Amino acid sequence: MFLRAQSFCRSLLKFQRQRSTDTLGLIPISSSPDSLKKVLQTLSRKWGDVMEDLSNLQVKPMKGAMTNEVFMVTWPTKDNDCSHRKVLVRVYGQGVGDMLFNRTDEIRTFEVVSRYGHGPKLLGRFAGGRVEEFINARTLSATDLRDIEVSARVAAKLREFHGINIPGDRNVLIWDRMRNWLRQAKSLCTPEDSVEFGLDNIETEINLLEHELHSECKQQKIGFCHNDLQYGNIMIDEDTNAITIIDYEYASYNPGAYDIANHFCEMAANYHSDTPHILDYTLYPGEEERRRFIHNYLSSSGKEPNEEDIKQLLEDAQKYTLASHLFWGLWGIISGYVNKIDFDYTEYSRQRFKQYWLHKHKFLSSFTS
Repeated sequence: MFLRAQSFCRSLLKFQRQRSTDTLGLIPISSSPDSLKKVLQTLSRKWGDVMEDLSNLQVKPMKGAMTNEVFMVTWPTKDNDCSHRKVLVRVYGQGVGDMLFNRTDEIRTFEVVSRYGHGPKLLGRFAGGRVEEFINARTLSATDLRDIEVSARVAAKLREFHGINIPGDRNVLIWDRMRNWLRQAKSLCTPEDSVEFGLDNIETEINLLEHELHSECKQQKIGFCHNDLQYGNIMIDEDTNAITIIDYEYASYNPGAYDIANHFCEMAANYHSDTPHILDYTLYPGEEERRRFIHNYLSSSGKEPNEEDIKQLLEDAQKYTLASHLFWGLWGIISGYVNKIDFDYTEYSRQRFKQYWLHKHKFLSSFTS
């Protein structure tokens, strides 16, 4: 899921040492670099105003990526040395594939969301990645999430995102996805890890949460959820302050309260620190901050929400943090075995499971142990 800025620097230095005149060599595509060149050549013919010689391209690694590596490609035009086009090349993370999400579904979602005007346009696909429209915006930082104005815009954009109509069924996916991840985690884990994380008991917890949250949460509005709304997946145009939500690997229909809960949990993270796997739950938003976000979320429809609706969604989101902890705890176990990124997934999982057990009794009014 996460890619530290240092990883980009190491990759860049590694490829700069190579004496290749091909600037595209800076993009580490092990599967088929030629397929990327074909996509770019097709775009150059389509646009007609850019240099056809791909050696003129400039490649710059971008920060804020997650599972993938992303690069800004600057493309000089033929008639004006000062004019250029930009595209974004996204290289899919190795070792993840369909184990955590379905890449075909993610591409379909990307195309539909783009048609709704919520994200960049898909310009082309190649073996191991894709080429996207470059958005003139910056990725948010961990501290940006605490900015009152930025947070209000994120809340409004999330409400809009939840209204996207993705073709297909609208079944809640979170519970079945966790059960599938649990099966994969069990198949990958050493006996020691399986015992440490109590994997034999997790299915009971998933079933319990599904039953209890369905019964207790009164504001079960199902929407198309991002499911991974951390700061690296949110961009802001500093000229217009427009918010864009990006990266839809885990997007699916789920209760909106779950998406909000997951966003609150992500405020404990800083994936660009020296210890990106460490979560600081003293940074989890207090009630006033959570209430403000939910008020902005509900009022973005143009109608002032009543106190009862705000309170109910506030309570529902608090309960759904339990689902978020289990979800990403399982994700971390699997990623530790299949993802090659420099990140302490095991410790990350420990923290998420610890938070689940710490708050289970507090957030659920009744349950069967």
